[in-house]
Amino acid sequence: MDISMCRMADLDALAALFEAYRRFYRAPADAEGARRFLQERLETGDAVILLARSSAGQAVGFTQLYPSFSSVRMLRLWILNDLYVAREARGRGYGRALMDAARRRALGAGVSILALATERDNHLAKRLYESCGYVLDTEFDHYELDLRGP
Repeated sequence: MDISMCRMADLDALAALFEAYRRFYRAPADAEGARRFLQERLETGDAVILLARSSAGQAVGFTQLYPSFSSVRMLRLWILNDLYVAREARGRGYGRALMDAARRRALGAGVSILALATERDNHLAKRLYESCGYVLDTEFDHYELDLRGP
């Protein structure tokens, strides 16, 4: 098992995993859009993307982290926005390895908080997050405004 920073050379493998991740969350298929989105993240460096590879070198999972800040706490934070392991590789520790690598990378970058969100009924992911020390936020409700129009 190998966890490393994603490079442009990994784009095709990453895009396939990313599209499977999007489909898991019921997003409409858009393989080319997914590839463009990830290419932009890699070109601009505005995300930290970690890629998990099997011992045979096959890309089997990824996590994508976005830098942000907490104004109230006056701290740097990263949003662990995406975590995905291919169905055939699940149950082998890749998810935990990606979570651990994200934590180490964040600590090395001086980040104080890793934050994430998942669907309420994603019980498998919730067990992983809680076993990694994440705590459910019961203090705040989170809202969003879609600015793309009606």
